[in-house]
Amino acid sequence: MHATLIAMSACDTLPMSKVTLDDHHGPWTEEEYLALDETDQRIELLDGSLWVSPAPNGPHQDISVRLAAELLPLCDKAGLRVRPDVNVRLRTGRIMQPDLIISRGPRVVTVTDASDVLVVCEITSPSNATTDRALKKQLYAEARIKWYLLIEPEMTDYESVTLHLFRLEADGYSTYAVARGDETLTLDEPFPIRIEANRLLGL
Repeated sequence: MHATLIAMSACDTLPMSKVTLDDHHGPWTEEEYLALDETDQRIELLDGSLWVSPAPNGPHQDISVRLAAELLPLCDKAGLRVRPDVNVRLRTGRIMQPDLIISRGPRVVTVTDASDVLVVCEITSPSNATTDRALKKQLYAEARIKWYLLIEPEMTDYESVTLHLFRLEADGYSTYAVARGDETLTLDEPFPIRIEANRLLGL
């Protein structure tokens, strides 16, 4: 895999030199991270280190698409945005790529600041379940994102899914609601949201 190292101009458009990941020494800066070439893997920036995980599988992406379809008309009506797989700056030097966010802020943006994220969502897969349940939950809480939606499909046959909604409290996230099967997850802010768990599987 190759990385393109760009001397960032005001327009962020002028490529100046190219390096491979193996050539890079020391912590990664945001500018270097954002200049990486596209890859099939998901690469995130965690305090100067690159965090690489495999691309999501088909059922994972099916759930993501169905969730976005459920939320899009509601977000449009509320003047908010639903976006999958975007860069979110939790703090300087810490950029994650959640599976989906609901956000406010500008339409055209390279990195969304955590302060503009109202809901952050992760969908577990065999390679990232522990990370989503623990580390990312902690990172999003530290960034003070109010709502964290964790979607956990049963990964043997993807015939069931459980939705865990967490609300930010003073000392981290606490469970607000859980829904599975024919149950519906209900949230009244940032706008009324109703998500039936099985609909995310097309059942």
